[in-house]
Amino acid sequence: MKLGRSLFLKIFLWFGAALLTVVVGTFLVGELLRPEPFHPPMRRPLDAAVNGYARVAAEIYERDGHAALAEYFDRVEREAHIRLFLFDPQLHELAGRRTPGGASDLAQHAFLSHATEFADYGPPGLVAQPVTSTKSAQYVLVAELPMERRSAPLWDHLLHLLAIIAVAGLFCYWLARYLTAPVTKLRAATQELARGNLSARVAPAFGNRRDELAALAKDFDQMAEQIETLVNGQRRLLGDISHELRSPLARLNVALELARQRAGAEAATALQRIEREAETLNEMIGQLLALTRLESHTEAVEKTSFDLVQLVREIVDDADYEARNRNRLVQLEAPTACNIFGNEQLLRRAIENVVRNAVQYTAPETAVEVKLACSDQAVITVRDHGAGVPAETLDKLFRAFYRVDEARDRNSGGTGLGLAIAERAVRLHGGTVEAANASTGGLAVTIVLPLNADKK
Repeated sequence: MKLGRSLFLKIFLWFGAALLTVVVGTFLVGELLRPEPFHPPMRRPLDAAVNGYARVAAEIYERDGHAALAEYFDRVEREAHIRLFLFDPQLHELAGRRTPGGASDLAQHAFLSHATEFADYGPPGLVAQPVTSTKSAQYVLVAELPMERRSAPLWDHLLHLLAIIAVAGLFCYWLARYLTAPVTKLRAATQELARGNLSARVAPAFGNRRDELAALAKDFDQMAEQIETLVNGQRRLLGDISHELRSPLARLNVALELARQRAGAEAATALQRIEREAETLNEMIGQLLALTRLESHTEAVEKTSFDLVQLVREIVDDADYEARNRNRLVQLEAPTACNIFGNEQLLRRAIENVVRNAVQYTAPETAVEVKLACSDQAVITVRDHGAGVPAETLDKLFRAFYRVDEARDRNSGGTGLGLAIAERAVRLHGGTVEAANASTGGLAVTIVLPLNADKK
């Protein structure tokens, strides 16, 4: 999913950078333009509020005394979260409340200046408002502003900014996931289709989406359905034709035997050639039928547990016996045992096709090397010492009827079905088969098989 992660990261970073720019810009502009509580334009409403508290406090004190004043201050603190203190000219706090540091000094300044004073020293957030009562008595009301009205420290601003960035990051993550998830699902379905799973569909995974990506998923499913119909029709046609050819081929063999009995010696060479071609045709039809059955899964695959080492050793012994007549060898390197759960006949045909193909193309006086490794999975490597194949054709070797150009003559090339049958049989067991040119020359085919695939 490398492409999906890359697209997700790009979208996430793009939206994240855009949101971060907006958030930081808004924060900086707000900090630059935010008025201080003791400076215009915040001074005017603050002065009016404190002046109103001062007049009410002086009136309550002169009319009802200390207890009523303390009760009024408590009510203001509960409702407005502002602490109030009333001082007389002798700097006595008339409500009997404990004053914050610097409050009496600020009250003294207000008595002397007869104007509103703000605490530019000591604890911030103090405002002193002188007031004259209806009885011409002089008082000073000191108000301690709530924390939110004070200038917050830099650390509080940074925490606020980090919280906004975290929320923005979560939003960007969700948005990136929303945009890239459909692309990832579509790519996974495309890979399934490329691996031969023609039933791969993606539209159901999109749910109730109604955007362009959902329309693309529906188009993909229509394309996949059309491809599946065409390929299945081709397979059925190929299987039917191969099956129908068996009958005339059998009659041809009977006619050939009759012709050999009646003809003279001068026709023996021609009849032998006809027989060889009939055998080749019969072999090709058998391989076509086998390939059709593997691709269409028309037959149930019965799996049992058996020793893969013994199976490979039998294949190597048979191939080596035939290879020695052509001045070649087949050598095996394998552990003592390797138990696997699968269909023994299908795997025999698959491995045998790969080994015989290697014997066909390895150079004279060389050996085909067969190695079997067994751990959590079985790995079979078949390496010849031939000319290899062009790099651009490696992924085409397991296609039906595909043959490299240099191997198209009948003496060196087969029918082009052996490796295709091997690939289908290995894939039916949940394994993989790959071909690569060896660094020192020749072709190496690697078969990887799970030891207990689909074991019930």
